[in-house]
Amino acid sequence: MRELTYVARRTVEWHEAPDPELRSDKEAIVAPVAATPCDVDSSILAGHGFIDPPFALGHECVARVVETGDAVTAVAPGDLVVVPWSINCGACDHCRAGLTAHCTAVPYMAMYGAPIGGNWGGLFSDLVRVPYADAMLVPLPAGLDPVAMASASDNWSLAWRLVAPHLKGRPRARVLVVARGSIGLYVCDIARALGASEVLYVDPDPEHRILARAFGAATAETLEPIPQGYDIAVEATGRVDQLALAVKSLSPEGICESAGNHFRPGELPLLDMYLTGVTLRIARDNVRAHLPDALELAASGKVAPEKVVSHVIDWEDLPTALPERHLKPVFVRADD
Repeated sequence: MRELTYVARRTVEWHEAPDPELRSDKEAIVAPVAATPCDVDSSILAGHGFIDPPFALGHECVARVVETGDAVTAVAPGDLVVVPWSINCGACDHCRAGLTAHCTAVPYMAMYGAPIGGNWGGLFSDLVRVPYADAMLVPLPAGLDPVAMASASDNWSLAWRLVAPHLKGRPRARVLVVARGSIGLYVCDIARALGASEVLYVDPDPEHRILARAFGAATAETLEPIPQGYDIAVEATGRVDQLALAVKSLSPEGICESAGNHFRPGELPLLDMYLTGVTLRIARDNVRAHLPDALELAASGKVAPEKVVSHVIDWEDLPTALPERHLKPVFVRADD
């Protein structure tokens, strides 16, 4: 089989690799049919990652189950499934607590798309081994388009977690979104669908702002802090100065969720945060724990994740098209 391999800044190549094989009766082999780059993949492709190439890339996809071990009961060959980005067993104390990105049955930070916690391959591959099939794989609900939901492995479900649980406790909250990629746009859609009274989306990209307005958000190219302006703030830029903007715009006891990968250091306005009373969360996401809720919302008809898909591109064009700068391209393969 082939796996798409990051080899240098803005350069990826097909590399031949052995076909994966089942190593236990709890595993599955899947074939991605719709895969998309995560927002952090853009940083990796631009040369801003912290891991030296080469390595297999990709950790967001909908796949078709090809083969399962005898002990697998949740999915069967032929099923369309979402493959979560992190490797998790579903049975350890952390997994049972919903902390699936911190599974203790595998090395720390084990994941697809980067050789962290072992080499698990990438989801831009012709075939992928899933070690804990019943725990990891989530069937795609009937009627959902694999292209629209290619990002459910990470960015779509992450966006749900960034805002949906907070809106349950703060109905009609005012939401600030400071972003650069797909995560912030998904947040706009989800926040409006779940009852936010106001959503402001801040992004220098005019095309992104047009899309945010289609989701019912007000938009701005840049923004000065708005003290006590917002109940919930979401930062998805990976820039500490933008995270500082978000936390300085919170109302008393406001909540800030940071989904940016902060590869570069910086300073936060800790005194301002102290005086306002701020809850700040910066974290990798435990996607598997809330994938069912995120997919349920996607299937409800209240949201339109397909609007964030910027391009639909043939699988064979991955080496040339992936390094190009697109908002959210989805690469599709014939689903035999």
